[in-house]
Amino acid sequence: MKKILIIATPTMLFIALLFSFVPTKQPKLSQQSQIAELSQIPEIDFPDKYKQRLADSIQAYFNKAILQNQIIGAAVAIVKCDSVIYLGGYGNRNVALKDTINEETIFRIGSVSKGFAGILAGIHVEEGLINWEDKVVDYVPNFRLSSKEQTKNVTLSHILSHTTGLPYHSFTNLVEAGLPITTIAERFKNVRSIEKPGNIYSYQNAVFALSGKIIEQVTGQSLTEVIHDRIFEPLQMTSASASYEAIEKSDNVAQPHKRMRHGWKPMRINKKYYNNAIAAGGINASIADMGKWMKFLLGNNPEVMMPNTMSDVFEPIIQVGGRRKYYQKWPGYSKSFYGLGWRVHSFTDTKTGEPSRVVHHGGSVNNYRSEIAIYPEEDLGICVLFNSQNKIAKDCIPTIHNMIQRIVSTPNREYSKESLVLL
Repeated sequence: MKKILIIATPTMLFIALLFSFVPTKQPKLSQQSQIAELSQIPEIDFPDKYKQRLADSIQAYFNKAILQNQIIGAAVAIVKCDSVIYLGGYGNRNVALKDTINEETIFRIGSVSKGFAGILAGIHVEEGLINWEDKVVDYVPNFRLSSKEQTKNVTLSHILSHTTGLPYHSFTNLVEAGLPITTIAERFKNVRSIEKPGNIYSYQNAVFALSGKIIEQVTGQSLTEVIHDRIFEPLQMTSASASYEAIEKSDNVAQPHKRMRHGWKPMRINKKYYNNAIAAGGINASIADMGKWMKFLLGNNPEVMMPNTMSDVFEPIIQVGGRRKYYQKWPGYSKSFYGLGWRVHSFTDTKTGEPSRVVHHGGSVNNYRSEIAIYPEEDLGICVLFNSQNKIAKDCIPTIHNMIQRIVSTPNREYSKESLVLL
């Protein structure tokens, strides 16, 4: 049911690093210097007294959600520095078959795919093949907005940060209907823009997916192939994929479920986003894969992409306002921005008043639900995958983060497994 990976080194180093803050932005180093510097980062110990309590806490949390019929199943990964300190699966892949989820079970991750798109673009920017300020129309000639002036001003950065000026979710319905993305690109001319590019945040799927088309144009490969070659293979994400055919072939897949009047019903995996908008929502992955992904996001694979370029991807571009969002209810929340495929939240510690940030995204597709969060100041990553829509997804990240903080801050505290559901 669950697997814990431990690399043993001094205990006190882990405690010090958990509560340390990343220094302010430093001068950029050469690629060779950064790789040499990163190779000296010590491995981190997560002591037995922490790991067992963490495992018991997470198990209690998800088992309670399953018993209360809030979810069918879930998978969890936690990464600290360069180590995956927790992997676990809970519940069923298919409620009718009573088969169990483990760390290799594959889920659809929905809009968490957008983070992959931002990173993939960054890899090609780093190589000089594209630039953040490249015009979309130069790569997708039939891309049209209602204004010719705005058409020629929309950049790769605009589509990755949802700042094209188009209304909220323009033509997501056409994406889900399966229309080719180049056909949709031309139809934007029939939508009246609400602002000039760069001036306002307005979440998109269809226009965001054009980032994938740009990558295909500069590489001469399909986006599925590029993601595999540049991300999945070098990070050894062995079960990750970006196609309907791949998830259909797997024999360890968490089926999506829908809540019905008389209980949960397993659903079929559909083809939405696979055929025209992979960049916006078409990636499949196990929680073991997502652990490797988070290790990379914490700066541990400079051979794939340098940390300085990753910082550019995570850099806040536009403030997110408007409608009330679930993450605004997280403890200490201050405000949110959007970077390049990622949300960037500002927080203020409710006890110390210290500022911090969380790089985050959620995903929802085909009755799957996913959450990923990177805590740069703590060198920590948390990811949770669900095979059903549910309420606990909204606060599972801060709940697990709080578990970790409480366990480390009270290492000698006596506890019973029954009491852990209160953490």
